[in-house]
Amino acid sequence: MPKMKTKKSAAKRFRVRPGGTVKRGQAFKRHILTKKSTKTKRHLRGSAGVHDTNMGHMAQMLPFAGL
Repeated sequence: MPKMKTKKSAAKRFRVRPGGTVKRGQAFKRHILTKKSTKTKRHLRGSAGVHDTNMGHMAQMLPFAGL
């Protein structure tokens, strides 16, 4: 059997919180910020959680995260 490997790109983008939820960075905050309103950029600050419907994919990409 081949070894199970963690998707390293996913490991760099996501962190597993102690409660078992996964923390992710907010999208749409990297470039083309001049046309976005201040309110939009303010609401994009901080982190967000991965939705429950995507947790199966997270468990496949991060097999050793205990998901």
